Amino acid sequence: MIKFRHICLTIAAFAIVTLSSCNDTQTSQNSSPETNTTPQATQTVSHPNHGGKKININSAILSELDKFEGQLGVPALSNKIQANRPYASPEELVSKKVITQEQFDKIKDMVTIEDVVLTGEAKDVDYMTKLGLMKGHLLVAQELLAQNQPKQAEPHIGHPVEEIYVDVEEQLNERNVKEFKTALIGLQDLVKSNPKDAKVKTNFAASVQAVDGAIAALPDTERTNPGFVLQTINGLLDAANTEYTAAIANGKIAAVIEYQDSRGFVIYANELYKGISPQVAKDNPEADKAIKEAMTELVKTWPGAIAPTTPVKTPEEVTKLVKAIEQNSQTVIDKSRTSAQL
Repeated sequence: MIKFRHICLTIAAFAIVTLSSCNDTQTSQNSSPETNTTPQATQTVSHPNHGGKKININSAILSELDKFEGQLGVPALSNKIQANRPYASPEELVSKKVITQEQFDKIKDMVTIEDVVLTGEAKDVDYMTKLGLMKGHLLVAQELLAQNQPKQAEPHIGHPVEEIYVDVEEQLNERNVKEFKTALIGLQDLVKSNPKDAKVKTNFAASVQAVDGAIAALPDTERTNPGFVLQTINGLLDAANTEYTAAIANGKIAAVIEYQDSRGFVIYANELYKGISPQVAKDNPEADKAIKEAMTELVKTWPGAIAPTTPVKTPEEVTKLVKAIEQNSQTVIDKSRTSAQL
C-alpha cells in the first residue's frame, strides 16, 4: 500500500463490515480502552451498501482504514491511525494529531470505537468477503510471479496473513476450517528467500486451495445465491475502489501495491459474477446486462499486474462504475431477500 506497511482486509476491504443485510440485527459494544463494561446496544442497519457503516479505528484492518485515506487523500494515514491506537473516542484522532479538525469533520460520520458483532447472513457475507480479499491478493501475486516479479509479488502473499487472517481466524475456527496461516507464511518466506524454487508453485497452489476450502465451508445455498454473492462482490469492489483511489496522486499511479491490490479484488469479483450471471440473467435480465457492461468497462482500468505509466481511468470514473454495479445488484439482492422470507 502507499504506506510503510507490511501488515492488508477488507473488506474490504474497507466496508467488509458494512455488508450486513437490511434486516439483520447487530450487537455493538463500546470497545474503548478506558471502559470495558459498557452495556450492549442493539442496532438495525438499513441498506448499508448505500449508507456505509462506521469503521472501528481501534480494530479495523488496514484495508478498512484505507477508506479514510482515500477520502482525505492523506498518504500513509492508515498506518498512522494504527500506530496511535488505542483511542478512547473518535475525537482522539485530532488530539493525537493523526489528522486535523478539518479533516476529522469530513469523516466523523464514518468513525467509531464500537465493535459490531455480525450474525446470520451478514456474518457469512463478512466471512466470504474477507476470504475474497485474500483470494484477490493471491491472484495478483500469481500474475507477478509468472512475470518474474517476486519482489512485487511478495507483499500480496504477506497481506492475507498480516492483515486479514487475524480478522477472520475466529470464524475459521467456528467453521472447523483447517488452519492455513502457517502455509501462507511459509510461502511468503520462500518467495523472499528463493523465488525460483520449484516448491513455490506447489506451495502457491496449496495456499489458493486452502482459501477455496475455507470458502467452501459456507453452505452451498449461499455460495450459489446471486443475492448473497453480489453482496460479497460489492464488498470487494468497494475495497478495490478505495485502494485505487489511494493509488492515484496528481494523475499518476503513485502507489503500485495499491494499484495491484485493487486489480486482484476486481479480478476475483468479476470471476464471482461470471458464476452467477446465468441465474441473474434469467431472473433479472436488465440488471445482469447493466452489471456486465459496467464490469467489462471496470476491468479495463487494470491492463495488467504491472502498473501502466498513466492511469487508464480516473478514481472518479472507477467510483462511477462501482456504484453502477452496486445500484443494479441491489435489485437482485432485495429480490433474493424477499424470496427467502416467503
